[in-house]
Amino acid sequence: MAQVKATIRVNAEKLLFNWQLGRDLVVKKAEERWGTGVVEQLSLDLQREFPGEKGFSTSNLWYMKKWYLFYASLLTDKKLQQLVGELQESVNKASIKLQRHIGELDSDGKRYTNEVLFPLPFALVPWGQHIEIITRCSSVEEAIFYIHQVFENGLSRNALINSIKANLYAHKGKLVNNFSEQLPVLQSQLVQEVLKENYDFGFATVNQEIYNESELENALTSDVTSLLLEMGTGFAFIGRQKELLVEGRSRKIDLLFYHIRLRCYIACEIKVKPFEPEFVGKLNFYVNAVDELLKSDDENPTIGLLICSDMNKTEVQWSFRGVNTPMGVATYNNIRIKDALPTREQLKERIDVLKKKLHEANQLLSKKSLESSD
Repeated sequence: MAQVKATIRVNAEKLLFNWQLGRDLVVKKAEERWGTGVVEQLSLDLQREFPGEKGFSTSNLWYMKKWYLFYASLLTDKKLQQLVGELQESVNKASIKLQRHIGELDSDGKRYTNEVLFPLPFALVPWGQHIEIITRCSSVEEAIFYIHQVFENGLSRNALINSIKANLYAHKGKLVNNFSEQLPVLQSQLVQEVLKENYDFGFATVNQEIYNESELENALTSDVTSLLLEMGTGFAFIGRQKELLVEGRSRKIDLLFYHIRLRCYIACEIKVKPFEPEFVGKLNFYVNAVDELLKSDDENPTIGLLICSDMNKTEVQWSFRGVNTPMGVATYNNIRIKDALPTREQLKERIDVLKKKLHEANQLLSKKSLESSD
């Protein structure tokens, strides 16, 4: 714990310095007063003053200014201040031990508070992630969402970039589901944060335009790493066509996952066609089967996830009526079609056509040759 505390403190001190320097560049209007070269000169001065420290490059100083400017609206916008307050509350709930460390960090007066206009939860996110967030996000609300994702799910820089590219913020909470009716409030909120409205399967390649579910499953599970990255942080892959024996009869789930943070199984059915109401009945059976055969008493209820090529939301909502298991329906897109090699028959046909054209060309040349000799 001493190492964790030290890491948090060092990161907080570095970020506080970056925040204050970015603020000074903005408030003192450095470029206007001393010219555009002032940042470059400041970079050289800092590197000379702190030769063993990294992070004082000219580009990094510009990022510090951009970072402060990006969040400048926090100073006056009450709605944004409320979001930061909620973020702080989430940090406090995340871990009692972490909360103690944060309390100790803040024990020396208002060092990390609004006296320097520095939101304390920012201290839990590495500088590299902060740069990616302000560079790729278009609003403070979106940025705060991803800051929450970083400290809540321990996202690496690459995982964060993938989440932003997948537009997790836009898809958050839009999955058609019955979670609020079937799960406790907190668990329902967590599940809706984890599951997406649409999944980008652009990493998967099938052989032809018309493919079946087995071919799609093969394509998805041939690259499990990409599949898990697309599913999101916290997913563990249990298996494809996971067999469950029900009264001696084999039943197989398309894809079975376990989510570490949710502490529950996620039974996933893949359909290569638009949603049909009967899909819900089958998924309901699988969710109940996993609860009975795999789930332990201290784990949360299994979640059903149906991923279709398309859906009508009204049909989905009506299909959920009377269903007592938690489930959601999402869509997928961007399946890549492999350039298939021609069959033997196609090759023979193409060769025959080529031979015919060559024969016609030779006849034409012979005719031209005879005409010219005449």
